[in-house]
Amino acid sequence: MGLRPGRCYRWDSPAYTRTSNNPQDSYITGIPGSKIIHYNMGNQKGDFKMESSIVAKERIQVRHNALEAARTSINRKLEKTLGRMNYHFKIRVYPHHVMRENVMATGAGADRVQSGMRGSFGKPIGRAARVRGGQAILTIYTRDDERHLKLVKDVLKTGIKKLPGKLEIIVRESK
Repeated sequence: MGLRPGRCYRWDSPAYTRTSNNPQDSYITGIPGSKIIHYNMGNQKGDFKMESSIVAKERIQVRHNALEAARTSINRKLEKTLGRMNYHFKIRVYPHHVMRENVMATGAGADRVQSGMRGSFGKPIGRAARVRGGQAILTIYTRDDERHLKLVKDVLKTGIKKLPGKLEIIVRESK
């Protein structure tokens, strides 16, 4: 089976990250690792004048594999078009929230084995970053050049396609 749809993991509770040094106090046994490899790419020490960001318009949860898919596609296009020294690409959110799934048995005789929603806490299946409305998810810093800004906007549009929710691109001068 593929991934469950996003409506299965609503944002109606605080972020779930409960682990403890004392195993009896932990609710989760083993948190899956994040698929995101790098959070800063390109020229991190460069002095760039413009800042282009993907910003959420509403509260959303972004899975770690969606963030990694957007990161790889954006970074690949930036390296090809601008070159590694002409941008700084940064992921601004971290997937802290642990998503759980109450796995249901399937097949013949499953109804005799299954306990339904009794003890339905679930097993950890992945991580998600919880993003507030108006919060930046990804940011690219570039020079104040019309050609660079047009390329960056096009690249961010491809990244938006890999992320959930209502998003917008905001371009402004960096601080």
